[in-house]
Amino acid sequence: MECSVVPGWRGGRRRWRRGRLEWPTCARPARPHIQPMYSRSSEPVQFERDCDAVMVPQGDSVTLPAGSYGYITQALGGSYTVFVEGNLFRIAGKDGDAIGKEPPPGLELPANASDEEVEALVWQQLRTCFDPEIPFNIVDLGLVYEAVVSHREEDDQRRVDVKMTLTAPGCGMGEILVDDVRSKVEMIPTIAEADVELVFDPPWGRHMMSEAARLETGML
Repeated sequence: MECSVVPGWRGGRRRWRRGRLEWPTCARPARPHIQPMYSRSSEPVQFERDCDAVMVPQGDSVTLPAGSYGYITQALGGSYTVFVEGNLFRIAGKDGDAIGKEPPPGLELPANASDEEVEALVWQQLRTCFDPEIPFNIVDLGLVYEAVVSHREEDDQRRVDVKMTLTAPGCGMGEILVDDVRSKVEMIPTIAEADVELVFDPPWGRHMMSEAARLETGML
């Protein structure tokens, strides 16, 4: 079957327009039911420019056009979850200016920092990575299994290898979280490369959450 394309379709990125996503007509997905997550206390925003975004929890890349109205439902770790016309979207920190927000500050590290100091900063950065729907960082959720700092043989630059998992193997935000982890770890001075591997053995369980996260979610 030949696929006809809706006007506005731009490569692999869907464009949000007039309350709907524009899909190729032969590839239109079923629309999931998403409960409104904003309240009267949610901050209203208007997009000042076209902005790259990711649908939550599907993980599809879209472009939200300038002039769109929405509500910030979560602002944690330098990224934003915005409710727009019945759907949730994740806005990366680097695109925060589109909704009037300042970009996250850069990181500083002493020139003679030890591997232990770098590793501590790695875990600090991992705690700035959040599931767009859950107000807990991936460390407290128990999603990070290990983060190892080493030195590359070719130039002695630092490399970090992270093994992490997801609460469910089919989570549409998996690659988004992986990219977020990689980019935030590579923001650390002296780290030239970060490799992030998704693993599902052992499978994630609620017992892996921190005590604070379990207490907050009523899972203790």
